[in-house]
Amino acid sequence: MRENLKIDSSVLEEVNDLLVDIDNDLVYDLKRVVGKYGTSEQINAKARQARKLDNLLERLKNLGTTYYEDLQWLKAERDKGSFVSISDYRRQIMGEAADRTYFQEDKAVTLEISALQYFPWLIREAEQAIDNQEIMPGRYIRVRKMKEQEEDDGDILAVAAAMQIIGASYVETLDTRGTDGSNVHLGGPETITGYFGGVGMPNDHALKWVDELLYYYTNYGINQVLNVNPGTVLLGYLLYKMGIDITFKISVFMGNDNPYAVYWTLLLAKLLSREDGSTPLVGFNLSNSVDADTLRKTSKIRKQLGLENNVRIEHHITETRKSIVRQPYNRRDDLLEVAPEVPNIAAKHEGGEIEVEDQREHPSDILDYFRDKEEILEKGEMEQLEQNYLDKHLAVNKTAEALTEKGLSFIAARRLHRR
Repeated sequence: MRENLKIDSSVLEEVNDLLVDIDNDLVYDLKRVVGKYGTSEQINAKARQARKLDNLLERLKNLGTTYYEDLQWLKAERDKGSFVSISDYRRQIMGEAADRTYFQEDKAVTLEISALQYFPWLIREAEQAIDNQEIMPGRYIRVRKMKEQEEDDGDILAVAAAMQIIGASYVETLDTRGTDGSNVHLGGPETITGYFGGVGMPNDHALKWVDELLYYYTNYGINQVLNVNPGTVLLGYLLYKMGIDITFKISVFMGNDNPYAVYWTLLLAKLLSREDGSTPLVGFNLSNSVDADTLRKTSKIRKQLGLENNVRIEHHITETRKSIVRQPYNRRDDLLEVAPEVPNIAAKHEGGEIEVEDQREHPSDILDYFRDKEEILEKGEMEQLEQNYLDKHLAVNKTAEALTEKGLSFIAARRLHRR
């Protein structure tokens, strides 16, 4: 029975023939969208230029935005060594025992925060990290509307520049997704059953997603985006296979909640990898429901397919207090259980600590991600949302502390926290 599971080489040949078939309308339509931006070499060259830190800063300076001065401050504080070093942070937690402890650097956990909606929040977070000698995350998730941040005083440029200054990775969420009005099933609570089929990206929206991705890739150098749909996951693989150096992470909204869901996703990543074995799938956010055993099995599958260094497993430690999971929700114990054996894993903090959230007049709410900035300002709630973000920063540091106490390492903003 096990031998029967093998894929016949002739079947793989048929798949290859279909991918390069000039009569394959799906591939033709993809090439048509890509062609608007040039060849793969031209597209990548535009992105490299757009991503250069000097170019990002020059564009901000020309806009006359205060964000330019904020970034200069951030660079200066980094260069002065104002942020706590990893070794000093460990001594804060463990005292002299830190100097005698062997930390598992090969199993370092990436500290991740979501969602960095507005650039000023990052500066406020950095100020607090300096004042309290706290850790800045090594990875940031953004879910703000792309067009809004593009038109907001250079916010999109400022975050792109800041990530290079602090040495962190980040991912953007494109506007083209099922919640943009394209999916007739999705609305308010009265259409809740529409969500049972997933967020969705119906009809031609998958190609619109490609178009939007290439726009931000070539104009701002943004090369990593969130992926919420099987169709756009396939398109991401195909773009990368065509030579375009984009990457993506799979969102928790795709609902990968068992090892078999992981299996098919990583199988396709492997089948459509480049000759060097690399794949555009760099992050895999499993469902909030997964247990420690599923994390272990996911890690094993990933290793067997040679993707251990390429694909990060991203696991929610905290979630927003409202609108996404049953509370109380905190999975830090799961992380501490598997971190010693599962490499390349991220601890994602989408909410604050439960006891902190319960004290807030406005606890964190996933629905705040989809609100317009103008509406938030009109209601005078920006300060409360910023506090929600700083509560998540506190949760990040709770995880850093817990990992440290267990002799485990973490990945923070690399250029801020020297070893």
